[in-house]
Amino acid sequence: MSNYANLPAPSPEQGLNRYLQEIRKFPMLEPEQEYMLAKRWVDHEDTDAAHQMVTSHLRLAAKIAMGYRGYGLPQAEVISEANVGLMQAVKRFDPQKGFRLATYAMWWIRASIQEYILRSWSLVKLGTTSAQKKLFFNLRKAKARIGALEEGDLRPENVARIANDLGVTEDEVVSMNRRLSGGDASLNAVVGSDGEGATQWQDWLEDDDADQAGDYAERDEFQHRMALMDQAMEVLNDREKDILTQRRLQDQPVTLEDLSGVYNVSRERIRQIEVRAFEKLQKRMRDLAREDGLMPA
Repeated sequence: MSNYANLPAPSPEQGLNRYLQEIRKFPMLEPEQEYMLAKRWVDHEDTDAAHQMVTSHLRLAAKIAMGYRGYGLPQAEVISEANVGLMQAVKRFDPQKGFRLATYAMWWIRASIQEYILRSWSLVKLGTTSAQKKLFFNLRKAKARIGALEEGDLRPENVARIANDLGVTEDEVVSMNRRLSGGDASLNAVVGSDGEGATQWQDWLEDDDADQAGDYAERDEFQHRMALMDQAMEVLNDREKDILTQRRLQDQPVTLEDLSGVYNVSRERIRQIEVRAFEKLQKRMRDLAREDGLMPA
């Protein structure tokens, strides 16, 4: 798939507006066109066909990536990760299954973005329960449903509603909202003018209806990731588990000094054990995710 080197790439220097303009130049595919291109890739590894399938879905990747813009990470990098997921989807897409590439690609795009976010944020700082992970990735969506995206600290009635919808405590909603607030840009923000009026971010994005298959895939993927986390923790010995838990799984982390007293070693030794345990956990998570197809090999 060497043609991927020719794809437009978002970058801080280029500017997101320019990138979104570039990807709009690629035509959307009719179902018959998509099927024939996919067959050419599957049967003959035709890289031109694969390239056309990727470029025709760059707007979808950008749209999904924009939904993750509230995590304090460079938007250009999030879009790049979305494009990696899109490429993996095209590589594995089977047109004989009877559904569109967009439906299949949504799962891979989200998985790639979420893997990037989990690598960039502390992997275990966010908590290890399925409900907490669901809150991390769905808080913005929940806020949007009740018209609370523009709120800083959420109103009590909105906190209660989100907590009930996502199956978490109100304290967890407040805490996560404060972690993730800041740096968000509205999709209605004006980014330029083409001579016919102001242009908003959302004007550049493909406006597909949400599909049930993608929603089910996302929910299954969350649950599977949490099972992988539990499995990955088994690579740690009891001392590593305890120190990592005390240092990175607590809202109020235990100090190095306190743990050095518990284990009768120096603070530097506790820090070394913590770092080593975290690295082991990350590596095991990546290995398990690759084995299960949750991230590229």
